[in-house]
Amino acid sequence: MILSRVNVFLLLFGGRQCSWWSFVAVLTTGCLICCFAAPETDPSARPECPSHAPFLLIGGGTAAFAAARSIRARDPGARVLIVSEDPDLPYMRPPLSKELWFSEDPNVTETLRFKQWNGKERSIYFQPPSFYVPARDLPYIENGGVAVLNGKKVVHMDVRGNVVKLDDGTQISYDKCLIATGGSPRNLPAIERAGKDVQRRLTLFRKIEDFRALEKISREVKSITIIGGGFLGSELACALGRKVHATGLEVIQMFPENGNMGKVLPEYLSNWTTEKVKRVHATGLEVIQMFPENGNMGKVLPEYLSNWTTEKVKREGVNVMPNAVVKSVSVCGNQLIIKLKDGRKVETDHIVAAVGLEPNVELAKSAGLEVDSDFGGFRVNAELQARSNIWVAGDAACFYDIKLGRRRVEHHDHAVVSGRLAGENMTGAAKPYWHQSMFWSDLGPDVGYEAIGLVDSSLPTVGVFAKATAKDTPKSATEQSGTGIRSESETEAEASEITISASSPSTPQVPKQGEDYGKGVIFYIRDKVVVGIVLWNIFNRMPIARKIIKDGEEHADLNEVAKLFNIHED
Repeated sequence: MILSRVNVFLLLFGGRQCSWWSFVAVLTTGCLICCFAAPETDPSARPECPSHAPFLLIGGGTAAFAAARSIRARDPGARVLIVSEDPDLPYMRPPLSKELWFSEDPNVTETLRFKQWNGKERSIYFQPPSFYVPARDLPYIENGGVAVLNGKKVVHMDVRGNVVKLDDGTQISYDKCLIATGGSPRNLPAIERAGKDVQRRLTLFRKIEDFRALEKISREVKSITIIGGGFLGSELACALGRKVHATGLEVIQMFPENGNMGKVLPEYLSNWTTEKVKRVHATGLEVIQMFPENGNMGKVLPEYLSNWTTEKVKREGVNVMPNAVVKSVSVCGNQLIIKLKDGRKVETDHIVAAVGLEPNVELAKSAGLEVDSDFGGFRVNAELQARSNIWVAGDAACFYDIKLGRRRVEHHDHAVVSGRLAGENMTGAAKPYWHQSMFWSDLGPDVGYEAIGLVDSSLPTVGVFAKATAKDTPKSATEQSGTGIRSESETEAEASEITISASSPSTPQVPKQGEDYGKGVIFYIRDKVVVGIVLWNIFNRMPIARKIIKDGEEHADLNEVAKLFNIHED
């Protein structure tokens, strides 16, 4: 509107426009009659960091990028500033422990491009550098944009004044702010107590730089010990084992559970996963994984499935060490000596600790924000809001789920879902968290699962299984969906017309010892209601699982419910 008036003024009286915001008008006599503002300064003289950002996003991960995209979708002229400690532009983390390790490109650590299971190639970065605008230009761009300020950390928040301070002393005011600070890898107390010589041979796997460092290490040493039986530990055990078939590298995975992912999977699936990891080595390579649980993914899978998964991991060539609790780590000569509480000792060249994530909540003190005492993370409401003009998304958010209660989730799809919702609410949507995020884990191209809701091996479970076919693999799933990042192809359309027929109760199928769990559905029950679902080698059916949890109904026969997933189709 202002520009149109300026143009009219210039047409009537003559003169010139110096920039979109200033002009000088001159009468035909040549006399200066008006000067609105000084000419725009040289762009190169602008400060690196703008003093104000209408939308300020703290953190440069998946949640922040999803929020930025959501904000711009609802407000195309929005100016969004991302402040990130990371030196890299926003990228997806899952390929760091999955597809990148299977790349045949010798320069993969530099290109960071990978082939998905469906054969299509892509970069781990969400967008190329050309997508972003320079931070110093953000206030001056007519149609707004997204800028990233890399290598900077927000160290203080003045919530009342809507101002943050960076580690270099720079202050930035904002209208709306998102905290998406994510988390930092946990370490083991026994390793923290060890000396610097041990620390130099330790990887806390999380970022691009960790992938690059570990890939280089895997080509230089003979033995790597992975401590952790969850998603990351099990994925790295399989990936490293296959990556180094020809090098003679020894990879060791330790965990205190009985099997891989023993805290998530049922015992039988955890055992199977552990066997899967062990099979990674098919040419004489010894791959070892240790964890405190009884089986792989023991905190997620039911015991039988955790045990079965553990056996599967073993068949991949990994020497799995369940019920392994680290007592101390020391250096002897050129080797690290890991002493376990049960007296066992393991010699190794390098350690990868994959034992969980600690939410980054350092800003809570200066901002006066509440940290949840049970789950950790910034405590927010169902709209992901912590205070006026402040939202939290991703790993750092402890949110109220209107279906499942208070939660904190550490998965890629949750970062996408919560970041998108926060961005919508920062632009006035006022929507509660209702879209259940999913997560997935692949042990190579042939075995994987997708899950949703409360997936905890301490809950009662019912599993329904069938024989798998060639199309029941992660590779086949991505060929059908067209993307390796499966959350990006989610849709609710498939589940919109689903009805579950009433039937009389029947005895759930009980997995038999040693059964090959080719594909199946595991239901997690709380108060007679399904609150979590694992789809084992069943893909592109997540909308159905999401609807079952959303409905929150009691089901007399879960065998009938399992039929909705077409598990008996060839």
